[in-house]
Amino acid sequence: MPRRKKLDIEPSLKEKLDYIGLDLQNVPKDLIEYQNLNYKVIKNYDEKQYKQYRYVDVKNIQILLSSSNRLNSVKEKYENAKPLMLYLDYKNEENILYYTSFLEMLKQVETYEIDKIEEEQKKLSKKIPFRVKFEGNYLWQIYYSEYDDKYFMMVPTEDSDYSTFFYLIKKKLENNKDEKIYVPVSYVDYSSKILRKSEIKDLENYLWLFTKDYPLIYEVYNKKESPSIQIVGETEIFCEIKTLYKITLNNIKEANKFYKLVKALFILQCELPSYYNFDTNIDQNGELGFYLGNVKVEYENLPEFIVEQYLRSISLKAKTEEELFELKQKIHNLKSEGSRLETEYMTKEKQISTYLECKKTFFGKVKYFFKYGKKESKRESKIVLEDRMEGNKLKSSKNEKYALSEKNYTLDELIDSYKELESKENEKKNIVMDINALKLKNKNLKRKLLNATAYIEEINKHKRSIFEFWKYSNKDAVEALDEGEEEELNVKEIEKTFNFEDDFEKFGNKMDKIQRKVLTDDEFDSIYVTNTYLFDIINKIYKNEAENRQISAALKKIKQEKAESMEEESEESFDIFGRLNSIIDSDKTIGNKVHRESERDLYDILEIKKGTRGIELKRNLENVVKDIKTALNKISLDTPIYAYKALSEEIDLEGIQILSLDIKDELDKCLKDGKDGNKIYLYKFKLDVGTNLLAFSNIIFYNNKNMTLPLGMNLSKNILVDLSNLKLKNINEKELHKIQFANESDDFSTINVRKINAFELEQE
Repeated sequence: MPRRKKLDIEPSLKEKLDYIGLDLQNVPKDLIEYQNLNYKVIKNYDEKQYKQYRYVDVKNIQILLSSSNRLNSVKEKYENAKPLMLYLDYKNEENILYYTSFLEMLKQVETYEIDKIEEEQKKLSKKIPFRVKFEGNYLWQIYYSEYDDKYFMMVPTEDSDYSTFFYLIKKKLENNKDEKIYVPVSYVDYSSKILRKSEIKDLENYLWLFTKDYPLIYEVYNKKESPSIQIVGETEIFCEIKTLYKITLNNIKEANKFYKLVKALFILQCELPSYYNFDTNIDQNGELGFYLGNVKVEYENLPEFIVEQYLRSISLKAKTEEELFELKQKIHNLKSEGSRLETEYMTKEKQISTYLECKKTFFGKVKYFFKYGKKESKRESKIVLEDRMEGNKLKSSKNEKYALSEKNYTLDELIDSYKELESKENEKKNIVMDINALKLKNKNLKRKLLNATAYIEEINKHKRSIFEFWKYSNKDAVEALDEGEEEELNVKEIEKTFNFEDDFEKFGNKMDKIQRKVLTDDEFDSIYVTNTYLFDIINKIYKNEAENRQISAALKKIKQEKAESMEEESEESFDIFGRLNSIIDSDKTIGNKVHRESERDLYDILEIKKGTRGIELKRNLENVVKDIKTALNKISLDTPIYAYKALSEEIDLEGIQILSLDIKDELDKCLKDGKDGNKIYLYKFKLDVGTNLLAFSNIIFYNNKNMTLPLGMNLSKNILVDLSNLKLKNINEKELHKIQFANESDDFSTINVRKINAFELEQE
């Protein structure tokens, strides 16, 4: 009998094998049992995009190992794939390389990594993540052979993380009944059990139009093998603020409803962009909704919505027809007036031309004198053109009768109705342009007619006798007739808008440069103080609302913080670097630029000492307010900007306020600091040219005695504005919802949908 080969394994590997439950000398048949697969690799498939997530029974997953890397193509990995039994066979020498490779993989894995996968799968067993995918989803190389109806795991041996591989072995060896794992199935397309592939592709395009972000659409199967379509994406809800959304379609009925709704809205917005622009928002469950103004459009009310919109188009068409009739009457009157003016002007022009020709000769002058010898009466001669359309005047185009009966209308009928409206509105715009042109033409004709009349009247003054006319006509010709005026085009200048991403750096440099030039050092100190926790008490003093007890409370807090700061400094160990350390620390960096300036000190600015009294603090804070008022009057905007404020309560529009130029940063801070149940108030201010403000630029935080401080706003994105000096009006108000995760890095963290009341304010 041949000698039985002895198995020699390192103790560390033996511990890992015991943890997994694998005995290499007695491998269960269920683990190494393998059935040949007829797996076909799909051409032109995006390997990076998972389309299906399933709960798969671990017993139904075969394991293959491939001498390749995870990033290699599926075709290459599958061609090199071998069954697990070859990698566990230490007895046959032809498999010794496979066995060695398995031990190397075992050496690299740590048991805590497997524990992490196990903990993750326990959570996944109870709950599918909001985003459907999870942190380690890419580690699961699970495939499905449709021909064999078999799942298999393909493990790249040249990878660096084998935790999922050994976790699957561990679970197979535990042989728990109905043990399932939640994993993405690689290289598998949508099954079309709920929506067809073409419909899913359409949905991606439809949702992009409304959200400006391509969604991720997954086919998710629960433990009972029932599929659902889950759509996850981002949508803009207010001024570049985005939120996640999720749509879950549990069956064909739900999916068809959602698909038809989105398709209908997509068609309306594409076909009639001048009339329809649907907004998106999410509800308290994170579900995406579509809004026209403040009205939510849902599938259940879609027929009523189409009827309402159709009747609205009819009403608008009727109104436009009335306006068209009035405009056509107006243009007819202008044309009639123009014809009269032109005829009268031509008559006078002919008389002037005759005079200019006749004055060249003696007989011509005599001929003109006797032809036009009689003076015209003072009444201006006018040729009144009879309106030949008396019997057929412009008739009202309101003959068209628009039915307002409420019946079911189709999307085609709605689009056709709005197309007719659009045609009439375009006609109206063209007529308005024609009217403006005719007005200018008639204005010029009147001016020319006035000049011609004045010219003829001047000639007639000298027709008392032939001799006086003779003498006058021998003079030089008078000035030529005025040709009228050029058309003045009323072109509205395009207003430059402030874009944070593109313009902030330039704005910061400009404001820092101006402030260094026009503000004093005391004013810098005072502005710095407003950027501390003393802002509220400073604002109360600014509005003359501060009470002595509030001043005393502020002084107590300042002294307490100063004492704690001094205590920390006294506890520092002996500085072995001495003066050398202070030289090194003197070099600081702002915006990748080195400087040697010292920070402003709150306690020095307010002259806080152990014996400082409340009355002294109040006086110093009053000086701060005085400096702020003086500084605000020195600086104003030369271009409009947008600024933002996020609060857990409604804003006070009296007094000064610190606003941010970065809406995302401002909202994120408020969401982070506020409690989950609290409502957020988000304000967008449009600050016009001439608005007084102060920027928290670099000079506000550092002295510049060494003249090394870099220009810009590297330390803050905020500005200081006196809102009480601005006449503000609310032009828009909107209720928003934004999804917030308790922990963004945790796929299973609690999800809160925060309510945000957004307001847009601009100056009157």
